[in-house]
Amino acid sequence: MTKRPSGDVVVVGAGMVGAACALYAARAGLDVILVDRGPVAGGTTGAGEGNLLVSDKEPGPELQLALLSARLWDELAQERGAAFEYEPKGGLVVASSPTSLDALTDLAAGQRAAGVSADRVRADQLHDLEPYLARGLAGGVLYPQDAQVMPTLAAAHLVRASGARLETGRTVTRVLRDTTGAVRGVRTDRGDILAPAVVNAAGTWGSEVAALAGVTLPVLPRRGFVLVTEPLPRRVRHKVYAADYVADVASDSAALQTSPVVEGTAAGPVLIGASRERVGFDRSFSLPVVRALAAGATRLFPFLEHVRAMRAYLGFRPYLPDHLPAVGPDPRVPGLFHACGHEGAGIGLATGTGHLIARTLTGRRPELDLTPFRPDRFDRPDHRDRFAEEAAPWIP
Repeated sequence: MTKRPSGDVVVVGAGMVGAACALYAARAGLDVILVDRGPVAGGTTGAGEGNLLVSDKEPGPELQLALLSARLWDELAQERGAAFEYEPKGGLVVASSPTSLDALTDLAAGQRAAGVSADRVRADQLHDLEPYLARGLAGGVLYPQDAQVMPTLAAAHLVRASGARLETGRTVTRVLRDTTGAVRGVRTDRGDILAPAVVNAAGTWGSEVAALAGVTLPVLPRRGFVLVTEPLPRRVRHKVYAADYVADVASDSAALQTSPVVEGTAAGPVLIGASRERVGFDRSFSLPVVRALAAGATRLFPFLEHVRAMRAYLGFRPYLPDHLPAVGPDPRVPGLFHACGHEGAGIGLATGTGHLIARTLTGRRPELDLTPFRPDRFDRPDHRDRFAEEAAPWIP
């Protein structure tokens, strides 16, 4: 009889969040099995820009998770940052009018009170930071803690550093539970994997994995496009974006939203975003979206009008209705943990999420209060009604 593999924890999903969960769980002394139906970073992570941001988060639980994650990313960068192109280049948020600058300044004041480094930049100082930036902007705020990684490389290196047993090309079809309802492993299309804990790090498909355990987690896809230019000398020094990007991140609208986000990369191409829309898992190319991205980018950096775009790609951000991820144990199923629903911030929040999951897996007190991230918070009637309304167009 063939012996079924077993370990202390099965992590479902080998994107950045799953890789971080595997790393910190392994460092906590656990025997980790990492399972994915595709390759490492084959989903949302592989379609990401690699942003590690505190600048786009309002004071609250997500910002505290971002600050914890930024510290952990810095620690990992000291170990092997060159391998995954870690760049602590900072973020520059710019305002086009005095009104938007006032709103940005108020946001930065609240962020500073929460522990963020945020330096106001006068209009006449902007070009000292970004010489190719458009003229006539009202000012901005510099965020030195913002950074960037090459996401697929980073996920691969975290998986390798974890030493976890990696099972790619293996689809989870059921979360196994014993007669008391507690987790005892997962069933896959290639046999069972036994463990007393399962971490749902399946990103946009987090709702499907939750359903395999018999619980509801209302993760929905939010589509976004990225434009990639030809390789250039470094002309964009920071991650640069318009102040209205923060409002788009926090928006509940299902309609298309675009706000210019421009950043250079270590390899030379400039990445241009950002768009957000809820269209289910529709992978159709949208020329109007790409045109809007290009127009926004050239408003910020006029030189881009004469630069060729090599390609565009899209991904699906795992969106939860209250814009907070699900992180921690699921009280409805003993042994089930969730680490998904980070929307467009999963790369940046991965390290903090993995660290917190590892602490809860080993019975230690997490550094942050996990109450706002409880996966069962959507069982409340107000959340159920909101999810039903938002999800209706995308559920057959």
